[in-house]
Amino acid sequence: MQEYDLYINPQKPTLGLYVRKGAGLPDLAKPEEWAFDGTAAQAELPPDLVKRIETNGHAFRDMD
Repeated sequence: MQEYDLYINPQKPTLGLYVRKGAGLPDLAKPEEWAFDGTAAQAELPPDLVKRIETNGHAFRDMD
């Protein structure tokens, strides 16, 4: 089963960024603004979020 890494921006903790496990954040202009916050299995995420990650390589999510 696919897994995804979650990154949180401490300045905007209500916004999460998901990428495939191990992909890191090489395409972000300021990856240092994001902190790793754990890994989630595909079954733990909404299907539309998984689809956006697979299509775009990443997906933002409202963490509220």
